[in-house]
Amino acid sequence: MRVLFAGTPAVAVPSLERLLQAGFDIVAVLTREDAPVGRKRTLTPSPVAARAAELGLPVIRANRIDAAATAALAEARPDVAAIVAYGALVPPQALEIPAHGWINLHFSLLPAWRGAAPVQHSVINGDEVTGASTFLLEPGLDTGPVYGTLTEAVRPGDTSGELLQRLSHSGAELLTQTLSAIGAGQAVAVPQSGDVSLAPKLSLADGRINWEQPALAIRRRINGVTPEPGAWTMLDGQRFKLGPVRLRQDHADLAPGQVLPGKDAVLVGTGSCSVELGQVQPAGKKMMAAADWARGLGQREDVHFE
Repeated sequence: MRVLFAGTPAVAVPSLERLLQAGFDIVAVLTREDAPVGRKRTLTPSPVAARAAELGLPVIRANRIDAAATAALAEARPDVAAIVAYGALVPPQALEIPAHGWINLHFSLLPAWRGAAPVQHSVINGDEVTGASTFLLEPGLDTGPVYGTLTEAVRPGDTSGELLQRLSHSGAELLTQTLSAIGAGQAVAVPQSGDVSLAPKLSLADGRINWEQPALAIRRRINGVTPEPGAWTMLDGQRFKLGPVRLRQDHADLAPGQVLPGKDAVLVGTGSCSVELGQVQPAGKKMMAAADWARGLGQREDVHFE
């Protein structure tokens, strides 16, 4: 089959590579336009665009599928479109281009966590099991009938980045199997059933830690927003970034947000037990071990996260 591939971030690259390995004819790659990256704001191709260029595949860059992009997609004459985290809606006119429609690889067990950040919300919510689904794209938000699913255990220490990395590879295989079944005329899409939950895109504000919450909820939130948009708190009126933490059963007498610097460990009070900081990034500095940061505090005893 002639396949149009649509995707933008690094988690979409394994799917592109796996479809090529399986022998599909990738007639075009749709991705978002080059974006400024880093402090110098250098225009940089998306990970999918960069990999497609290395593979010699034609690339269509568009932040939204307007009339010009729709015409370019139609000119590629795909039999089916595979979409993995492209980052924009597909309008009805474009949905009609491939005879077999657009097959979306979504990183949740639909209808759970419909939306832009399913893995992040799954980790924050404390799900023990998540997965991926392939479904037929339609105008509704992740509402189309499902072709296939896979499950993945959420490990206690998983960040959303680590979990998404695993799902990007297992999901690539699921997407390949789905397209193979469609090509063979053996695929069956089943309407979604079960409880619906939504996973909207997370903002910077979603990464702020509320130390009044129980330690487990704090750990889940930090893991869920790592690496993006990132966990943070306030210290001395400035934003203080946080990496993943460990739960500790001691020092439950610490007030929420109270910091206890130690030689080998830095503890923070929560609404339940304390947590041990891992990596931290004070304002204007690089990420460092919490113990190294604590040594720079000297004899200060009034350290309190807000």
